Amino acid sequence: MSRYTKVVAGLGAVAGALGISAFNWSFDVSDVPEVSANVLAPQFSYSCVHSEVALPLDQQGEFSVSVWNIYKQQKENWREALAQFSAHSQLVLLQEASLTPGLKDYLDDTEWKVRMANAFKFLNTPAGVMNLSSVNAKTTCAYLAMEPWLRLPKSALLSEFVLSDGQTLAVVNLHGVNFALGLEEYKEQFNTLKKVLDKHIGPIILAGDFNTWRQARVEVVEHFAQSLGLKDVVLERDRRIKVFGKPLDHLYYRGVRLVNAEAPVTDASDHNLIIARFRLQ
Repeated sequence: MSRYTKVVAGLGAVAGALGISAFNWSFDVSDVPEVSANVLAPQFSYSCVHSEVALPLDQQGEFSVSVWNIYKQQKENWREALAQFSAHSQLVLLQEASLTPGLKDYLDDTEWKVRMANAFKFLNTPAGVMNLSSVNAKTTCAYLAMEPWLRLPKSALLSEFVLSDGQTLAVVNLHGVNFALGLEEYKEQFNTLKKVLDKHIGPIILAGDFNTWRQARVEVVEHFAQSLGLKDVVLERDRRIKVFGKPLDHLYYRGVRLVNAEAPVTDASDHNLIIARFRLQ
C-alpha cells in the first residue's frame, strides 16, 4: 500500500482560492513523517533514525551552528555560499532543501553526516529541512505540519547530539507553516515539538525559518521559547531578511553560552543566514 498521497497544489491551489485559473502541480506527500540518513540513495524510514555510535558534537567545548533557508538551491552560487558559510560549523540547519542531483553531488564531496525530513516530493525529488553535522546524532526524528491552503506540509527535525561534558543537546530545525490566516496550525506545529522538548533535560537549540511575518506569529514563538527557557541570539549586525518589518529566521538556545552570532548577507538565496558559536557552560 502506498505511503504517499497525490496532492495538487502550488499556483493552482492559490489561484483557485482567488477564483482565477492557473497551472496545477502534482506533489507526492508522505502520509507519515519520514527521515533519511542516506540522501545519496535516499531511503526514507518512518519518523526516526538512530545511530549506534555518536561522538561529541563540540570541539574542545565549542561548536558553531549555521541556519539557512537555501531556497531550493535556485540561485546559481548556492554551492559556493554553502561551502563558505559552513566551513567552520559543526552543525548546519537548512530549510527548503531540495534533493536535486546538484545537492547530492555537493554532499557526496563532503564529510557531512546528513539527515533529511521528507516533507513532499516533486518530480520524484524530496524536499524538506536538512541537517548537516560533523558527527552523527544519537537520534533524529521528523515532524510534519500541513499548510492549510497549499495542502503541502512543512517539516521539522528534532535531533539529539552528545556533548563532551556528558550532556545531550536537543536540536530543532523547523520550517514554519506559512500560508494560514489564523494561528491554529502554526501553534500546533510548535505544540507538537513542545511535548517532546518538555521532557528534555539539558541544552536546546531551536532554529530555522519560522515565517514570523506578523506580530501574532512572533508572539507564538516568543511564548514557546519562554516556556522552555530559551534565549534569542543577539546578532552583532542583524541583517536577516524581513517581511512587514519582521525577521523570518531565528535561533534560540538554552544551557550553553553564546560566544558570538552574525547574519551575513548573501545573494545565494532569498534569505540571509544566521551563524552562531556556542561554548559549553
